[in-house]
Amino acid sequence: VAENADLAKINDRFRSTWGADFTIPGQIVMTRGVANLPYEAQVKIMVAVMQFADFTEDNDPYGDHSFGLFTTEGERLFWKIDYYDSAYRYGSENPRDLARTGRVLTILLASEY
Repeated sequence: VAENADLAKINDRFRSTWGADFTIPGQIVMTRGVANLPYEAQVKIMVAVMQFADFTEDNDPYGDHSFGLFTTEGERLFWKIDYYDSAYRYGSENPRDLARTGRVLTILLASEY
């Protein structure tokens, strides 16, 4: 877990800035279930993802802060970060290498998992 502390910092920075930190390449996507929620609910979900800090051994066993589970607006949701090569075709060989890794943060309803 300690070896993933730097990866956790990168993931936290990407997530908490909602991808606005352009030093960390990435995309943020949501499933159809989240996209179909009212705009106000989507805003609350976005804020909840950005402010998420409830990491435990159960939901973050690797200590890399790449997954979260939360409830807002009566909906149970997940967010997760996956690591791809810079072309978003294959998995990243080294998620710490920002020049060769693109992150994809996906937000989904728990019922869609």
